[in-house]
Amino acid sequence: MIDLSRNDTNPQGLRVREFYLGRQPILDRHQALFGYELLFRNAPVGPAHVTDDLSATASVIAHAAQLGMERVVGDALGFVHADADVIMSDIFSFLPREKVVLEVTDAVTLTPAVLQRMTELVGQGFSFALDNVTSDTGHVQALLPLVEYVKMDMRNLPLAELMKLAPRFRQDNKKLVAEKVETRDEFKNCLDLGFDYFQGYYFAKPVIMSGKKLSPSQLAVMELMTLVTSDADNLEIERAIKRDVSLALNLLRLVNTPAVGARQRIDSLSQAVTILGRRQLQRWLQIMLYAEPSKRGHSMTPLLMLATTRGRLLELLASKLRPSHRHAADIAFTVGIMSLMDTLFGIPMADILQQIPVNDEVAEALMFRGGFFGDLLKLAECIERIEEMDDHIIPTLRDLAMSTDELVELEMAAFEWSDNVVRYAL
Repeated sequence: MIDLSRNDTNPQGLRVREFYLGRQPILDRHQALFGYELLFRNAPVGPAHVTDDLSATASVIAHAAQLGMERVVGDALGFVHADADVIMSDIFSFLPREKVVLEVTDAVTLTPAVLQRMTELVGQGFSFALDNVTSDTGHVQALLPLVEYVKMDMRNLPLAELMKLAPRFRQDNKKLVAEKVETRDEFKNCLDLGFDYFQGYYFAKPVIMSGKKLSPSQLAVMELMTLVTSDADNLEIERAIKRDVSLALNLLRLVNTPAVGARQRIDSLSQAVTILGRRQLQRWLQIMLYAEPSKRGHSMTPLLMLATTRGRLLELLASKLRPSHRHAADIAFTVGIMSLMDTLFGIPMADILQQIPVNDEVAEALMFRGGFFGDLLKLAECIERIEEMDDHIIPTLRDLAMSTDELVELEMAAFEWSDNVVRYAL
């Protein structure tokens, strides 16, 4: 067995942090967050590629463990690729078995030693997923007894084939994961076929409904945001909050999250308005727009998670890249969190910007991905869709004069912050 217990470097000299990280949500049938697939990429001079080889994967896992897997996945599960070399290695001492699902493909070399090692790991409490399944071959049959999840790629499988395979694997009590679900029709088809989990960004795509109006609770938050960004005095803002009891209670709960970092508990609305200040109060109201619909169910949870992660990542990027620009971080946060409001409201972004007054830089970023803040938003979107857009990340980082090391550290911080916010917001 290959000993990687001291995995500071690898035979090729790959530094532990020469990678960047994508985190793609996996949702359950109610569209609540279940897990994340963690996608790692090398940061080479040439085209980016998946770090499936042993040394790179081990380096990444060692670093993720060092940072703390909870920072990456929060309360969810982390799905991590593992080839035959990884399975035969000693990297598993780095991994919290209750938080990790190891993904193998049906292309993994099935030697007796690999099967025995997988059996040992299952006995130790690790879970396996069989990834990119396209048929029911003998190879797949040999792996099925050892795996808990079967993943099928919606891009690679026609509906007719899915209709044959899904019932077959359900007979063996396997949990089915649909990958690359990009439309709500695909989501519905997979629901009907009995899939348990769904991976893809169908939930983040706007479904524009003509003539749609904001809900009363959303209107209340929007009106309050207008007061906060205007010259209204604190007493007027406090009175407006008090007119909506649920709004007041939700705001108090949100501003007492660890993510705010207040030194004392905030027990009153006047305290919230005074201690937080206008910019911080505006931030929590923006988050509440996403949190409010989730009171009616879990369907907005992933959108809330994605929006808060984007907002925080853009804020951290702007703080690092423009430290002397006083308001750059606040503008960046607003761009990140507003970038999904067309999906949230089912209204075109142009119409939203007529209702929410923003400056030209924010409008340019949201409408056209233009300017400095548009570049930051494009970077965040590329990271979210790392499989299709990873070749854009390195050039963008180069333009921003930022290293992959720095990007991963900021991503980890954004993941952790977002997880804290969502945990308290729902």
